[in-house]
Amino acid sequence: MKIEKLSITEEKKNINIDFYFFLKYTIKLKPTSNQINKLIEYLNLCKNNAELIQDNFVKIFENSKLKIDYIKEILIRLDTKLNIELFNYILELIKIKDLLLEEAKIFEAIELKKLSNIDPLSLEYDKISVLKPYKTRVCGALLALSFFEKIENEEYNFMSDNSIEFIKNLGIKALRLKKLGLESNQIFMLVFNESINQSIISDSGSDYEDRIKIVLNKIGIKEIKKIHDINDKSTEYDLFFKINKKSFGISAKRTLRERYKQFIKTSFTSGVDVSIQITIGIDLNEQKAKNIIKDGTYIFVAEEVYKSKIYLQKLNKVFSLKDLNIKTLKKL
Repeated sequence: MKIEKLSITEEKKNINIDFYFFLKYTIKLKPTSNQINKLIEYLNLCKNNAELIQDNFVKIFENSKLKIDYIKEILIRLDTKLNIELFNYILELIKIKDLLLEEAKIFEAIELKKLSNIDPLSLEYDKISVLKPYKTRVCGALLALSFFEKIENEEYNFMSDNSIEFIKNLGIKALRLKKLGLESNQIFMLVFNESINQSIISDSGSDYEDRIKIVLNKIGIKEIKKIHDINDKSTEYDLFFKINKKSFGISAKRTLRERYKQFIKTSFTSGVDVSIQITIGIDLNEQKAKNIIKDGTYIFVAEEVYKSKIYLQKLNKVFSLKDLNIKTLKKL
């Protein structure tokens, strides 16, 4: 089967590049709602007079000296009727971008609500929290796709009565520019994804440490810090605290991979009284667990993992994270 040669016309390429440029740089300007409204007003009043548009553009951002480079780059490209039309379209799209972003955040809030009733150190919590940023990105992309499909199909019943006229005008511009080769949704998503990525709360890495710290705070351990081992500066304890003058050093890693080997090495000369490895436990096999505990390090894993692996239950230095409490810690 022969694949036909892929090609993009020069006109289609140029309009999409210009659209992306204007969208990217306008967002960099971080215009206020009032500034956007003023720009739209002046664009409509000045029609296609590039010189008048440029003069009024400068007036609107006269107090934004730190953004002067962005302004200059936009101004030198507001020199054709098509680019002025693209810029006008983008200003209205930015209003929609913020609405779509807030809608995507609602999905994130729903995920956070689910987590509020789940043990923060459980495998179930981890599964939801790890997927949460991906769900926000996917939902944001689907929302944007649905929005552009609706305005291009002239469907406006998803907006309030007060917004229908605005959306209709936006739809007319979208359809006209599409005929000229603009792919609004695809190019819009390049920038929209960046906005989503900046706004989402990622629940990996240091967040796992934060969850453990909260659990320790709840059981009465308040003074917790991150330190390097006194005898081995290459090893860092993610969580260090004391109970009745006994020091505890914790390595908190969702997944162990090969990183646990450094912690084992340090346990020979550690300056702490009790060394603990906390992990979800999904990659903790029997041999790895035995290697960690043989030199005195204790292991705490998610309750679901602990219950599902008999060999972990048989090792006297391995515990379920359900048992991470003062009583257990004092016995170590």
